[in-house]
Amino acid sequence: MPEASIASPVAMTPPTKPAVVPPPAPGTKLKTSAFKVPGEGSSFTISVVTVLTLLALWFLVTNMGWVKPLFLPTPQAVFQQFYEYLTGQANDKPLWQHFLASMFRVFSAFLLACVTAIPVGIAMGMSRFWRGIFDPPLEFYRPLPPLAYLPLIIIWFGIDELPKVLLIFLSCFAPLALAARSGMRSASQEQINAAYSMGASYLQVIRHVILPSALPDILVGMRIAIGFGWTTLVAAEMVAANMGLGQMVLNASNFLRTDIVIMGIVVIGVVAYLFDLLMRWLERRLVPWKGRM
Repeated sequence: MPEASIASPVAMTPPTKPAVVPPPAPGTKLKTSAFKVPGEGSSFTISVVTVLTLLALWFLVTNMGWVKPLFLPTPQAVFQQFYEYLTGQANDKPLWQHFLASMFRVFSAFLLACVTAIPVGIAMGMSRFWRGIFDPPLEFYRPLPPLAYLPLIIIWFGIDELPKVLLIFLSCFAPLALAARSGMRSASQEQINAAYSMGASYLQVIRHVILPSALPDILVGMRIAIGFGWTTLVAAEMVAANMGLGQMVLNASNFLRTDIVIMGIVVIGVVAYLFDLLMRWLERRLVPWKGRM
């Protein structure tokens, strides 16, 4: 029998044409990898559900009588106190006066810390001389709680506004300076050498290479510093204050007014969270490359 007669029928079939993939619709993003960026996607819906769940649990626990109002008042009682303070019906100064007093203390101390701590951190990151000068006192007082050196500040500076602002300033200074110092090491050596090879001077390298690379760490340090500032607010307003959110909370705690205490805590937390959202927005605007390199 000839060799051609024993050939397999499969070998004689013509090759099939490859499947034609339709082009993607206009505006759709092509997925080029099966891996996702860690933490990508919006968490807004999850956050809203979490807050609503916590509020529902608070409402259920307090209105069912599982916890005494002395320890945890109902949301209605807290909202009633907020309304009375907001409209000036409470037996105290209106809420806006307490709010403005605390805002002045926190943000004046925070701005003063930004003006002083960021240059100190930059100097520490660029020079071993300045690092040797500022590093020991920073590392010494950074772990100390503000209440530890509050009596000394009162002895030195009295009981006016200065010790209150100074106490908040010291709580903001250390994390902001250390964040700026850490950020000065963010620029790679290749970027620095490339700038020098193109004729940049030392100051130009700092301004156009090192500082932009350090900006994300500085912004994170600002967020941490303002958080420490709000944390220290209650301790700062223990110094003979007659106005302020912290003073309002302390005064209410002396009379076991838990509803006013929780109302003040909620106001402080909401204001701090709103400022943190503002800092996140600034971070997205000023350093859009963060996390994408």
